[in-house]
Amino acid sequence: MTTRLTVAQAIILFLKNQYSERDGKQHRLIEGCLGIFGHGNVAGIGQALEQDPGLPYYLFRNEQAMVHTAAGFAKASNRLRTLACTTSIGPGATNMVTGAAVATVNRLPVLLLPGDIFARRNVAPVLQQLESSTSQDISVNDCFKPVSRYWDRIERPDQILTSLPAAMRVLTSPAETGTVVLSLPQDVQAEAFDYPSELFEKRIWTIARPRCDSHLLARAAEWIRSARQPLIVAGGGVLYSEASEALAEFASRTGIPVAETQAGKGSLPYDHPQALGAMGVTGTPGANVLGREADLIIGIGTRYSDFTTASQTAFQNPAVRFINVNIGEFDAGKQAALPLVGDAQVTLRELASALGDLHVNTSYSVRIKLLREAWETEVDRIYNLNWGPPISQGAVIGVVNEVSGARDVVVCAAGSLPGDLHKLWRTRDPKGYHVEYGYSCMGYEIAGGLGVKMAAPDREVYVMVGDGSYLMLAQEIVTSLQEGCKINIVVLDNHGFSSIGGLARACGNRGMGTEYRYRKDGRLEGAPIPVDFVANAKSLGADACRAHTREDLRKALLEAKKNLKTSVVVIDTDYAQRVPGYESWWDVPIAEVSEVESVQAARVKYVEAKKKERVF
Repeated sequence: MTTRLTVAQAIILFLKNQYSERDGKQHRLIEGCLGIFGHGNVAGIGQALEQDPGLPYYLFRNEQAMVHTAAGFAKASNRLRTLACTTSIGPGATNMVTGAAVATVNRLPVLLLPGDIFARRNVAPVLQQLESSTSQDISVNDCFKPVSRYWDRIERPDQILTSLPAAMRVLTSPAETGTVVLSLPQDVQAEAFDYPSELFEKRIWTIARPRCDSHLLARAAEWIRSARQPLIVAGGGVLYSEASEALAEFASRTGIPVAETQAGKGSLPYDHPQALGAMGVTGTPGANVLGREADLIIGIGTRYSDFTTASQTAFQNPAVRFINVNIGEFDAGKQAALPLVGDAQVTLRELASALGDLHVNTSYSVRIKLLREAWETEVDRIYNLNWGPPISQGAVIGVVNEVSGARDVVVCAAGSLPGDLHKLWRTRDPKGYHVEYGYSCMGYEIAGGLGVKMAAPDREVYVMVGDGSYLMLAQEIVTSLQEGCKINIVVLDNHGFSSIGGLARACGNRGMGTEYRYRKDGRLEGAPIPVDFVANAKSLGADACRAHTREDLRKALLEAKKNLKTSVVVIDTDYAQRVPGYESWWDVPIAEVSEVESVQAARVKYVEAKKKERVF
């Protein structure tokens, strides 16, 4: 049997019947379609969504933001569910490119359905078409190719018979997932075809838990037995595999300490006896000291970004070896490691069985305990720092952490906040920490927080965002109100880009272009520009207020918790008061020649520090 449908109608009908399954639990794979309509999709995908409301449609305000929302939704769902995004051709499509990069870099499944130029070409150039004198087989949608894991342009109605299943395979692949783009020429969207009815039957995509090679597992067990100071580096793969419980049992049983990447934070609760906290550039003293001395690093679900490896200076033991547990062969092979290509949860349990009653020596256990205690004392000091007003950023983090519940979620992405949160946030639940740091995209915070709330409506979501990121992309406050998805937004107003300002000064510069100031005598060195974030948030429909002190902030957040709609709390924070760095370094190249003495001095330090970089 066949069903005659337009291409757009067939895509929507197909998508609403796709499911993922892991450990016997099924999830609807595509939970809805986010979109902004224009001439390139309103008569195709738009018509199909209106005709068939079985796939919910959500109106958004910014195309980049809706991809961030889809990525946030997918991350909060452990990549078992996601959302589709549809736009018109031209600027609507290219506005999604940044969001596509965010999802692919972070290994998060999102499905993009941008409109495209006419396939039949006879009316070209159409509105918003990019012309080429050397080819007619190009459009602005080709920009998606380097930031997608799967890309296709549908130029005939029958092509979706093979393209749609291929797209679903990538979306549900733990090793290959990322952004999937199906470019849809506006004429093709409206063309009809007799599709086989089997295309629209319910299909379950099983997400397996593959086991690693048994011989490599046995060798890994030998390496662990012979190690005197092993350290686990837990990445996002621990969370996506839902392996937190397995990791907690493994760490308790062996006594091996655990440090966490940004994506892996929450792999262990902060008070677990083996939890050393953050690893790398934004790491804790305990994690970085033990990382420097470790003779064995067991990476679990990490891609070893430069923030994790401290630009390859973190692991200094001349005899250090690496074991990598990863679902992706590409990441498993990094650091010249012994690669255990397999599911994190299954591999951890099999490793624990192979190790038997192995436990690290007593002196190492005592050292782990002392490092943990010292760090908790330092966190208490920063949380309760008597500074200001304006108060310190660390104190703001402390108040939000205190007010939030164990299952609540903090969301962030860019600026100095992610580094401070990585160090300071006391995570109590595997999904309680949601920081996009693979791309560190300014503007992700509010849209991503909305995606988290859509995925987990029973959790309170606290979006922490700097004034710079807020000014880039705050419009989805309106969407949160439209959908009744209440989020709590804390805007830290330090009148500029504090993170880059601090980095500029560390590089010997003065911080030009990192403070919000009027132009004076040809330079941006006049008085601070006053921005009324409270008035802005209220104009978008949110409840909003300004806090001045720690107690003001606490009261405002407690009120926001009771509120049924999105609330915004704005608080001034000190631009210069910073959480220290601990036992780590990041490679930011300094000008090799300069007339400025402070730059020259910074260059000398840089050249010396760079000598510690290693090649594995």
